[in-house]
Amino acid sequence: MALGCKIGPSILNSGLFDLEAECLWMLDSGSDDLYLNVMEGHFVPNFNFGHSVVESLQKHLGQDLFFDMHMMVSGPKQWVKSMAEVGVDQYIFHLEATENPGDLIKVIWANGMRAGFAVKPETTVQYLAPQASLQEMALVRTVEPGFGGQKFTEDMVSKFQWLRTQFLSLDGEVGGGAGSDTLHMCAEALANMIVSISAIMRSEDPISVINLLRNAFSEAAQRCSLDQ
Repeated sequence: MALGCKIGPSILNSGLFDLEAECLWMLDSGSDDLYLNVMEGHFVPNFNFGHSVVESLQKHLGQDLFFDMHMMVSGPKQWVKSMAEVGVDQYIFHLEATENPGDLIKVIWANGMRAGFAVKPETTVQYLAPQASLQEMALVRTVEPGFGGQKFTEDMVSKFQWLRTQFLSLDGEVGGGAGSDTLHMCAEALANMIVSISAIMRSEDPISVINLLRNAFSEAAQRCSLDQ
């Protein structure tokens, strides 16, 4: 496995009043991309923003930036076209929110985006497996979607580890509550995408936090590689 990882601060806890400046701050601090959580008040109880905000960020931050969307929404198919039109690169939907994930994946691909699936903590591994070979990205939530600042649930790591060992080509993310004290578990489970909501966005020194996360991942991945 590669010893590097991509770190994408989530803007879930950003202030919308000066969202552009906060995103630029994260990018200047060394993040690889931006991770945007979309909530419409049904799949999760919170509501934040839709494709118009993404379009504005694309316009002001630049076309080369990778936009990674975690769609915490009911009926994710209806959002695909609008998100593709504003420049989203990766569209992650919840398996629990659709009855026909295979059809949704085809629609995502047809609109020029990478497809990924996410699952809540209570969703079983057996439910994940039939879909895993069809997609580029797997996100196993270690906290309930919809709220930042929750504590990392260690039991979810073994679920993700099983998934990654069965489908090695997947990019993988163990999402929610990840920090320097839990990152070694993510690395040893072969996660190569790290999303941080609170640890980076609430820090007064995000450069140090991003470097800490990257170094912690590299050390843990190196140990994992030597053990195999």
